[in-house]
Amino acid sequence: MKIKKAIIPAAGLGTRVLPASKAIPKEMLPLVDKPAIQYIVEEAVNAGIEEILIITNRNKTVMEDHFDRSPELEQKLAEAGKLDKLQIVLDVANLAEITYMRQKETRGLGHAVLIARPFVGNEPFAVLYGDDVIVGKKPAIGQLAAAYEQYGLGVAGIKQVPESDIHKYSSLAVEPLHDSVFKVTDMVEKPQTPDEVLSLYSILGRCVLPPEIFDILEETPVGAGGELQLTDAMRTLARTKGMVGVDYEGVRYDMGSKLGIMKASVEAALIHDEIKDDFRAYIKQLAQTI
Repeated sequence: MKIKKAIIPAAGLGTRVLPASKAIPKEMLPLVDKPAIQYIVEEAVNAGIEEILIITNRNKTVMEDHFDRSPELEQKLAEAGKLDKLQIVLDVANLAEITYMRQKETRGLGHAVLIARPFVGNEPFAVLYGDDVIVGKKPAIGQLAAAYEQYGLGVAGIKQVPESDIHKYSSLAVEPLHDSVFKVTDMVEKPQTPDEVLSLYSILGRCVLPPEIFDILEETPVGAGGELQLTDAMRTLARTKGMVGVDYEGVRYDMGSKLGIMKASVEAALIHDEIKDDFRAYIKQLAQTI
């Protein structure tokens, strides 16, 4: 079944990147001239997704403004003859059919997905984590959607993480199927002891889920951090029906961390058509002084 709907949970407080996130949602921090959230929306659109729900909170209405029309700005650009910039503004407003829902309490990723049930209905859907920008030739979520269409099972986007960092992520029990596709039979959120580590594969940034995940979330107890963890619900799904893991092509940037933001900014600048040559020369010059 084709994946037509996507949820982007973007209601987190961004405490890892304070003080910048005190007044500006971390999802709106720019990579050169485009906010992180736009990269995520574009990935969904390029994968053929038709409807997008962004989960926000009361301090993030600027995201809605970004994807809305701006008549005053559009008029000024048109009057000034800046038609190329006008087209950029119009393209952003026409990217996709986007709706918004507020997560009134910060109760975890699982809760954010659960409140999206009326939007999703009874069909499979994609989840693109608001902290994760993934850049590649093929949309990462499109690679997961293709696996869902092939296997009819929930799909997790997975990557190997350093052993020293696995306690910060989830750990999955995986068995190779073919190429970069795996069978997932179990998982644990933030393993705290070596015995809890199932492998160094972790869910990073993307998943495609069947609608039955909502019933599972309803029955899932509060987990790590006192929050409803989506991983805990996916573990139930993996243990019962089974899941698929796709080690997707593309580079993931953690936009919830200061280092991740800086890596994404530098690498985005190195491929940006307008500034890449000058920026590359600057980086080479700077490297000589380090």
